[in-house]
Amino acid sequence: MVILQFLVVAAAFAVIDAVWLKLMNPFYRSHIGDLLADKPHLGYAVAFYVMYIAGIVFFALRPALDGGSWLTAVGYGAALGAFAYATYDLTNAATLKTWPLQLIVVDILWGAALTGLSTLAGWLVFRAT
Repeated sequence: MVILQFLVVAAAFAVIDAVWLKLMNPFYRSHIGDLLADKPHLGYAVAFYVMYIAGIVFFALRPALDGGSWLTAVGYGAALGAFAYATYDLTNAATLKTWPLQLIVVDILWGAALTGLSTLAGWLVFRAT
């Protein structure tokens, strides 16, 4: 069951994040274009997605399925997303020469929304099982 939960959350996460990245590419390029690689390092990207989606399943989806409502799923997911994306952005802001405040705010809000929606998708599929 956990593998199916992982796959459902991964599918939701991938679709939602792909749309976001496509739409927001100009925003990211305008803020950190000089730091962006010409091509993403796929191995690192896959490692992140596998670890992060496992985190969503274990720290947000599973607790929400244990008697929680859709609001629990969204809330746990959004909290996890905000914490995770804040860790990334605030660490970058603390250690890099430039990491714009606007990027920090947008990215943390995106992390909360993306993770909350991905958790909700999993909850909607598995709430009756």
